[in-house]
Amino acid sequence: MQKRLSYIDIAPKAINILFTQEAYFHEQFRQSDTMNMTIWELVKLRVSQINQCAFCIDMHSKDALKLGERPERIWGLSAWKDMQFYSEAEHVALGWAELLTSGLPVDDETYQLTLNTFGDKAMVNLTISINAINSWNRIVKAFKPLVGVYQPK
Repeated sequence: MQKRLSYIDIAPKAINILFTQEAYFHEQFRQSDTMNMTIWELVKLRVSQINQCAFCIDMHSKDALKLGERPERIWGLSAWKDMQFYSEAEHVALGWAELLTSGLPVDDETYQLTLNTFGDKAMVNLTISINAINSWNRIVKAFKPLVGVYQPK
């Protein structure tokens, strides 16, 4: 089997757009009272689970642990609806992430709940960040970088 392309080396300007977006979210979620880094990492991990992106699951599990996330919350994420480990805000963010990742229509009740939970700016940032992780998942699944080599900074 032929080795897959190194997407970062082949199109660094295109990939840098995604890295710049990630830097923006780091800045925003560190400063937000409602949408924080822990919720963001859980969202990225859950979306990566849905998309079955092995590299991203490995990476976001490690990043969550580095943030101080408890292992049982990482292991239980695939069944988050039935676990008491997650806050109301985490439930809303994970539900929003699953809905947007599924491509199903967004009903008014879910929209309003998400808006009421996070506020205008954090909801927009959360929505765009969900789009970003879906994009990363699709890129990584196509080019298949080695799983397990990622080390958090």
